[in-house]
Amino acid sequence: MRIADVLTRKGDTVVTISPDSAVRALLALLAEHGIGAVVVSADGHRVAGIVSERDVVRGLHASGDAVLDGPVSAIMTADVHTCSPGDTVEDLMETMTARRFRHVPVVEDGVLVGIMSIGDVVKRRLELLQVERDQLSAYISG
Repeated sequence: MRIADVLTRKGDTVVTISPDSAVRALLALLAEHGIGAVVVSADGHRVAGIVSERDVVRGLHASGDAVLDGPVSAIMTADVHTCSPGDTVEDLMETMTARRFRHVPVVEDGVLVGIMSIGDVVKRRLELLQVERDQLSAYISG
């Protein structure tokens, strides 16, 4: 299954935040949407970075409360690994596991078109296992 297939099911909505927004605004977005990471983008189309709850915790540890009034760009990951709609979910799962990513922006021709979370990948894997189980049960019952 391709990333595009998952995006068709889950939707292509991506929450973004400007790099110059305050970390407090980031926390509000994370809480409002019930998500763990936000794509950093000045225009909502080009990926400048990604920032997660873990980045906030690391920033608080390093700088204390002052980080909350600082810009998201100070704590974001600027070197973002992305995937494309044509990539397979299996390849993305391997990459997320090996590189310990929980969120990967989906980019096509340099434009942000979605985001994949580890939850999306696990959900798809469980769906495939259920289909295989059903097929084996049908074969055995025969």
